[in-house]
Amino acid sequence: MGNTGSFVLPEKAAPKIRALFDYWRSIHPDPAHPGAGLPGRQHFDPMDIPQLLPNIWMMDVEREPLRFRLRLVGTEIVKFSGRDATGQWLDEIFADYEKTDAYRFHRACALSGEPGYRKGSVLSNPERDYIEAERLYLPLAEDGKTVDILLVITLYDGTPPPPRR
Repeated sequence: MGNTGSFVLPEKAAPKIRALFDYWRSIHPDPAHPGAGLPGRQHFDPMDIPQLLPNIWMMDVEREPLRFRLRLVGTEIVKFSGRDATGQWLDEIFADYEKTDAYRFHRACALSGEPGYRKGSVLSNPERDYIEAERLYLPLAEDGKTVDILLVITLYDGTPPPPRR
């Protein structure tokens, strides 16, 4: 787990995506050997990246069974999703979450310990299929091995939708 040395961020990635990736690599316990272990939440200081915080969200990774809970949801995420789901389990928010591409992606990142990059539709806005986003998922592991948090940045295309009723 944590073989992050093989991940390559696409050249087309947005500057904010690249900034978070560079920050994550800088807090790595051994930046010269990223496959040697993962940074943990204890290495992450939000004050180091204040300009990125509105687009950041974090998911706790629970195991046996594998589940994801929103630990923190940035203000831009709330604006585009139309709700603040901090503290909620994704499988309780979204019907059939385990059958979605998002779940498969979250699962792969959590189990492999490798970062992930996606660009496309957004699970939190199924009735708003015109919303697309660019996302970077970065694993955090308190023990350096077992992913317990996914640190994510999401950049949305366009303007926020009107509030949900």
